[in-house]
Amino acid sequence: MTFSKAFFDLQLQFAQNVVRLSGLPLAQVLLDYTNLYVRFGLGRAFDRDHPVWLQYLAGLQHTDDIDAWTYPFFLTRQCDVPPPSIVATFGCFSYALSTDGYIRLHFQNAEATGRSPLDIECLAARMEELRSLFQHVDCAQPAMLRVAGVSWLYNIPAYRRLFPPSYLASVRVAGPRFRNLPLWGQFLDRHGAVRQGMVAPFLARLSCQTDMDDIARCFPLQALAVEAPVSDFQDFYESQRVV
Repeated sequence: MTFSKAFFDLQLQFAQNVVRLSGLPLAQVLLDYTNLYVRFGLGRAFDRDHPVWLQYLAGLQHTDDIDAWTYPFFLTRQCDVPPPSIVATFGCFSYALSTDGYIRLHFQNAEATGRSPLDIECLAARMEELRSLFQHVDCAQPAMLRVAGVSWLYNIPAYRRLFPPSYLASVRVAGPRFRNLPLWGQFLDRHGAVRQGMVAPFLARLSCQTDMDDIARCFPLQALAVEAPVSDFQDFYESQRVV
């Protein structure tokens, strides 16, 4: 995915509003309330003293237009940023092992036909990818007992239909995810352009904020957390299998 300048501009606009509402320094807000650190390819340690991060902040001191500085800086750093600790990938899905003992699912657009990866025409392919993924888990990670995920995508029926009922029944609003694409990704189409229909309500809510109490509610969709036993996934995909 090629991220557009508008995606960065939107995050910077949000950050400037957080500065206005919180009184926090801009450098801290950019680290804690945007996805910039990850997009610059710096990992997920969020080390405020990382030399590349410091280089970015130094450039802010010499410009009155942070939008004009940020996107060209990103282009010099542009690289694929895989989710952490990926074990295996099957089409649009991959999984990682978390330190808290869960299988963590990740999704990306790897649909080769040019269709949306969540189109009904792609449903069988996505289900087969997930069936293969959980066969791999069964063979390679037999001690792992539960699956967890966090994403705005769990708000979307076309995504939800890919998962077992017990997983969906566990849904809850996740904690703050301002640093992460599982929240910011809702503003992107599959080509990396900003969905203008999502931006307008976001900015309207943001302009009405008078404090930080409900800042997360400005986002049209919340990041949702889900979890269920591995066995529920294995049973579900085998039951859906077309022979």
